[in-house]
Amino acid sequence: MTNQQRTEYPRPQFMRDNWVNLNGEWEFAFDDDNVGSREQWHLGNKPLARRIQVPFAFQSSLSGIADPGFHDIVWYRRELEIPEAFEGQEILLHFGAVDYEASVWLNGILVAKHEGGHTPFHAGISAALAPAGQPNILVVKAVDYSKDVTLPRGKQYWKSDSASIFYTRTTGIWQTVWMEAVSSVYLGKVKLTPDIDRKSIEIRSFIKGALTSNGELNSDSLKLQVEITFEGQPISSDVYSVRNLEESRSITLSDFNDHGHGHWWSPEQPNLYDVTFTLLDGGKVLDQVTSYFGMRKISIESGKLCLNNRPYFMKLVLDQGYFPDGNLTPPSDEAIRRDVELTKEMGFNGARKHQKLEDPRYLYWCDKLGLLVWGEAANAYEYSEEYVRRFTQEWQESIERDYNHPSIVVWVPLNESWGVPNIAADKRQQQHAQTMYHLTKSLDATRPVVSNDGWELVTTDLFNIHDYEWRREVLEQRYSSVEQAVSRLPGNRKLAVEGFPYADQPILITEFGGVAYKKSDWDGWGYSGAENDEDFATRLRAVIQPLLLSGVVQGYCYTQLTDVEQEINGLLTYDRVPKLPLELIRAINEGK
Repeated sequence: MTNQQRTEYPRPQFMRDNWVNLNGEWEFAFDDDNVGSREQWHLGNKPLARRIQVPFAFQSSLSGIADPGFHDIVWYRRELEIPEAFEGQEILLHFGAVDYEASVWLNGILVAKHEGGHTPFHAGISAALAPAGQPNILVVKAVDYSKDVTLPRGKQYWKSDSASIFYTRTTGIWQTVWMEAVSSVYLGKVKLTPDIDRKSIEIRSFIKGALTSNGELNSDSLKLQVEITFEGQPISSDVYSVRNLEESRSITLSDFNDHGHGHWWSPEQPNLYDVTFTLLDGGKVLDQVTSYFGMRKISIESGKLCLNNRPYFMKLVLDQGYFPDGNLTPPSDEAIRRDVELTKEMGFNGARKHQKLEDPRYLYWCDKLGLLVWGEAANAYEYSEEYVRRFTQEWQESIERDYNHPSIVVWVPLNESWGVPNIAADKRQQQHAQTMYHLTKSLDATRPVVSNDGWELVTTDLFNIHDYEWRREVLEQRYSSVEQAVSRLPGNRKLAVEGFPYADQPILITEFGGVAYKKSDWDGWGYSGAENDEDFATRLRAVIQPLLLSGVVQGYCYTQLTDVEQEINGLLTYDRVPKLPLELIRAINEGK
C-alpha cells in the first residue's frame, strides 16, 4: 500500500505502543446496483477496480476520487499484513468512523458490524486470521442513506449540490483505521473523573478478555498499577488487585496544594497530568496504556457559569470542522493543531464543534493547548421512531468516546430543533428532547447539558439563544435585562417550549454574527455583508461588544471560524487565511 497519510496515533487519550496504521491506498468500488452482496465480494476473491486513499471519503479530493455524486453502497478491500510482533497475541482492528453502516470481513469471516456515522468501533480478529504463509484479505462494506432526512447526518446535504447551510456528503471510511495487539486479558477502557474540591482523580477501569464460564476473570493474581506524573515528576504510584471486570479507585493528588490553587486545567493554563496504566498478572505485564487528564470543574453556581469554581465568560467560535480537500476529514494533524491555534490567537477560549463529532486528535490538541469544547451531535433533520433509536445509540457512544477529555465542558445533543421540528406542539418530540437531556446527565454528571441549542428549549442547564441581529443598538437594548433577553422570538420561535419557562439558567448567545466577507475565490452568503476590512471590523465590534458589556450574557459563540463551501461568513477563508489581522480580532474579542 502506498502514499499513507494521517499516520499519527489516532486515539491519544488511550495509547498503546504496539500498533499499526492501516491508512493509505485501498482497493475501492461503488456498488450502485447493489450486486456486491449477491456476488459475495465480502469473500475477498474479487479485486476492486478503483483505488482510494483511506481515511478520506470518496467525495473529497484527498481520496483521489473526488466524486460528489450519490453512491450509497461502497466497498473497500486490502491485504492485511500481520507484524511478527503481533504473533501469539489478540489483535484488535479499529475504525475511527465509517459513515453510516459498516460490515467488516477478514478472509470471508464477518468480524464486525456497526451503525452510526461518527463513532468508533473495533473487533477482535485473531480467530479469523489465515494460516501462516497465506494472505489475509480485509473487506469493508459501507452503506449510507444519503436522502434519508431522519438519519443523524449533521450538515451533509441530501440533495445533489451543497446549498444554504448544508454541505457535501461523507460516505464510507473517514477516520483512521488501525490495529493493535493485546494480551488475552487487557484493559478495555478507563473513565477519569477529576474532583478539584477533593483534590482527587477517580479512576474506573474496565477489564476485557479471558473469562471463566461464570463470566468472571480467569485469574486471581491480576493487579493494575497506576502511575501519575506532572511535567515528568512523579505524583502518585498505586497498585491494587483486580477482582472484578470493573474497578474504581479515587487517588488524592499529593502535589495539588503546592502551587496556590493547584495544577488546574483551563484555557489559560492547560495543565495536564500524565498517567500510565499497567495490567499485571503476577510479575508479567499483560497490557500497558498511557493517558492523561486535566483537573478542572465546570459548574453552575447561583446562576453563574463557572470554570474551576469561578465565574467564567465563554468566548466561543462556531466550528463546522470542514476542509476544502478533506471535507469532514482534516488533511493532517498539523491542520488540526493549526485550527486550535488560530482560534486561540483570535481571542476565543473555546469552540462549539457544530453538527459533528470531531476527530479525537482535535480534542487532544484542545486538551494540550487549552481550548474549551462544546461536544455536539450530528443531528437528523426530521423525526421518526427509527431516528430516535439510531440517534440515542450514537449519542451514548459519543459520550463514552469523549468523556475523559478535559476540554469538553458542555454537551449539546440537539440544535435548533433539528430532528424535532415540531417540538413546540408534539409531545413525543418534547419527550425525546427531555430524554436526551436526562440520558446525558445519567451518563455524565459532571458537565452541563443543553436540551435544544438556540430556541424551543425544554429542561436545560444553559439558556442558549441564537441571534443574527447585526445592529448594535438593537443588541444593546435586547440584552440589557434578563426579561428582555428571554422574551424574544428568534426565527419567530419561542425560546422555551410551553411548560418549560426560564428558570434562572445562565444566558449565552450561542450563534450570532455570521458577517459575510469575500476574501477568496469562493462565492457565497452570510447573515450580513461587509464591503472592506474596515467595514468588517466595524461589524464585528457591533455584534460582539454589546454581548461583552451586557451584564446579562455569560458567553457567546460567534458564527463562524472559517468559510465553508458556499458560506463566506468565516473569520478565516476556507483555506484558513485570516480575513483581518489575528491581533485585531483578538482586540475586538477583548472589547477594544
